[in-house]
Amino acid sequence: MLDNGGGPGTWTLWLAERGYRVTLTDLSPALLGLARDRIARARQQHAANVEAVTEADARDLSAFADDAFDALLCLGPFYHLPTSADRRRALREAHRVLRPGGLLIASVMPPYMRLVSTVLEQGTAAFTTGTVDRILNEGRYDDPRRGRFTGGYLIRPDEVTPLFDEHGFRVRRVLASQGILAWAQPEVAALAERDPDAYQRLLDVAYATAGDPSVHGMAGHLLVIAERPVAQAE
Repeated sequence: MLDNGGGPGTWTLWLAERGYRVTLTDLSPALLGLARDRIARARQQHAANVEAVTEADARDLSAFADDAFDALLCLGPFYHLPTSADRRRALREAHRVLRPGGLLIASVMPPYMRLVSTVLEQGTAAFTTGTVDRILNEGRYDDPRRGRFTGGYLIRPDEVTPLFDEHGFRVRRVLASQGILAWAQPEVAALAERDPDAYQRLLDVAYATAGDPSVHGMAGHLLVIAERPVAQAE
């Protein structure tokens, strides 16, 4: 499996601990350094499942052969790459390195939750600086302040499946990653302490409804699960 744009290796280690063989790539040498430190501190049998930690650009995976991976995790590049052309290049590269029948698990960001959270944080300035207009009209969020979420390139839920289809994938599912709980996460965390049974049942409902298109527009992130189809014999 390739964890493409996996930063400090959070998901790489999670997968390695569950027996998957994982290669981690990212653009940031600093984040990859953190990943190497975390892997070095992990249990040996888990660290051994991390096959490589390599600096690479999601738009250029030429270090890897065609059909190199059974699965590809991409939880960042498709909302951090700055232009539509960049994201399309990354999709073409993902398709190339994924074997036929393999799965792409990717995240994208819809605009509306980002818009509301920005206004709640910045108030009137979100309007007067043009931030709201950029989110609505360009699908773009920028924040140059140190330590903040630096930027996001946003997509309407109804554009997700056509984008992946266009690049040769067959979308199996689109899920709201926080589901119906996106706006109540502190309260849900408190519920876990107060009433663990209710908490677990609520998580089950959130998972069961995460594919409901009526939830997707206000999701913080959408998780796209897509397959590179096996070519049909003529």
